[in-house]
Amino acid sequence: MSDDTPQPDRIDGAPHPRDTQRLIGQQMAEQSFLEALASGRLHHGWMIAGPRGVGKATLAWRIARYLIANPPGGDGGGLFDAPPPPTSLEVDPEHPVARRMAAGSEPGLFRLVRPWDDKAKRLRAEITIAEVRKLKSRFALSAADGGWRVVIVDAMDEMNTAAANALLKLLEEPPARTTLLLVTHQPSALLPTIRSRCRMLQLRPLGTEDMGDALAQAGIDASPDEAAALSALAAGSVGAAVRLSLNDGPRLYAEIVELLASLPQMDRARALKLAEAATARGDEDRVNTIFSLLDLALVRLARFGATGLPGPEAAPGEAQIFARLCPSPHSARAWAEQGQQISARTRHGRAVNLDPAALILDTVIKLQKTAADHSA
Repeated sequence: MSDDTPQPDRIDGAPHPRDTQRLIGQQMAEQSFLEALASGRLHHGWMIAGPRGVGKATLAWRIARYLIANPPGGDGGGLFDAPPPPTSLEVDPEHPVARRMAAGSEPGLFRLVRPWDDKAKRLRAEITIAEVRKLKSRFALSAADGGWRVVIVDAMDEMNTAAANALLKLLEEPPARTTLLLVTHQPSALLPTIRSRCRMLQLRPLGTEDMGDALAQAGIDASPDEAAALSALAAGSVGAAVRLSLNDGPRLYAEIVELLASLPQMDRARALKLAEAATARGDEDRVNTIFSLLDLALVRLARFGATGLPGPEAAPGEAQIFARLCPSPHSARAWAEQGQQISARTRHGRAVNLDPAALILDTVIKLQKTAADHSA
């Protein structure tokens, strides 16, 4: 895959996980692996699970880099060396393995992702059995030379049933000195036989402070207030926060909240401004961001009314505005139902290429009615 080909395991605008130097906010998961490593009985299959964008692929690359750079019985603090046990998965960026992995030329690493379709000029929708067969062929041709071979699957959720069954055979009879790292966003949806043959590393959403550090590492210059807003909007996913930041998410969300603040009267100027932003040609990501933030605002509004708990604000005055619009569990049900209807209509409208501006204005009219019936 060439450098300019879209990569399924990389967020546009952010470094690839292999180039991300620090794993932020996931010390417990890394420590769990280090303890297994120090025990001298490293399991061959690991499921790295958690929400999208919290560092699962980064951890997989860190583990792969460390294992390949420290072969069993080697001089680099390897698996069977004498104490002290390893305390970090850090590898010097100038280490030959680190340099080869950065260049995509490390023979001990096998990467299983959705392939590029040269004919259609797009990424395939699934990881197919053909990719797993290629992996097995590479194993047959590759010698471990006494060191580790590591497979990163990113992500298991994108693997079709035939491919998953083929990979299961590798888990059942793994090649010598081979570790499989299976990245997954929804482990409960995977084959139970695959889950049962793996040890689990569970990653968690990032807190606000960790989010600020992770955004800085991804090259996003966010103020503390912006980092807090992105953390709230992205539910602790730095991947989602990067996408939101690149599409002006915090500002757009603040505009949506200000529009909600005008209900049940409608601030026509704000509504038209938001509708115009949704008509930007050649900026489909921005348009998608606006609709996803509208959905999110209604989810947060209904949750506030149902629980009475404000949670971290994602826009100035959000809690006060939500308290007026959704003062009770009864009103929360009404907002939740309206949100579901609006989301379904928006998805349909986008699928049949309805005018985004018209969808926005129609949405505001529906919100105006709900506010008139249920706000305090």
